[in-house]
Amino acid sequence: MDIRTSGARIRVMEQGEGERALVFLHYWGGSSRTWDGVVGRLSTPCRTVATDHRGWGDSDAPEHGYTIADLANDAQEVIETLGLRRYILVGHSMGGKVAQLLASRRPAGLQGLVLVAPSPPSPMALPEEQRVAMAAAYDSRESIEWVLDNALTANPLTPACREQVIADSLRGAPQAKAAWPRTAMLEDITDDVRSINVPVLVIAGELDKVDRVETLQKELLPRIAGARLQVLPGIGHLSPLEAPEAVAAAIEKFVAAQDAAA
Repeated sequence: MDIRTSGARIRVMEQGEGERALVFLHYWGGSSRTWDGVVGRLSTPCRTVATDHRGWGDSDAPEHGYTIADLANDAQEVIETLGLRRYILVGHSMGGKVAQLLASRRPAGLQGLVLVAPSPPSPMALPEEQRVAMAAAYDSRESIEWVLDNALTANPLTPACREQVIADSLRGAPQAKAAWPRTAMLEDITDDVRSINVPVLVIAGELDKVDRVETLQKELLPRIAGARLQVLPGIGHLSPLEAPEAVAAAIEKFVAAQDAAA
């Protein structure tokens, strides 16, 4: 389905039923289908909602409006339009930074936050030449394959997943591809995330070269009260595609813990 927010038309993939939903936000270069393997491995039936960020997948690609706040606004308006009264946010990488900002607003109905290989709330300061290279990383099949093999994964993806990543990355709008390395990754939301008041699970890949375990331990965990870290052995940055079973199991365990606490 499509949901019109104040800034864009957002494609939303919804499955299952239940009083509580899991809301999935994808990484820079992905789409809602990044989560297919995780959703398909959830053993407990539940309602799931996955969006395409603006400029990615089947969502609109406006010329402007790709800050973390813009993406968080889209997600919040989707949640409000769907009338979700109880939900847990699950964000991966860039989507993890978006989820942090949205959670910091303490929206009604939010019960927990799962951050999968998340970008930290602090600015990711990189040399200008590296940010220029990142902006062009998804320009061709060859460049995407290089990034996949040398930065994003620690283990080979299945052929189908590999083709999916390549297709999603190629399909992104130029302005969406450029916005993360040039603007959004430099944003500082460290003051905002101190307001997060729900349980938080951080899932990190032991071999992640993008958002390293030590970076999350230094830049994210001390800033979010009560955040708990789970490290997936031998896994890289694209854990929802590399290890969907492990990510699904961690999410389900987190959900069960919230139920027990309630």
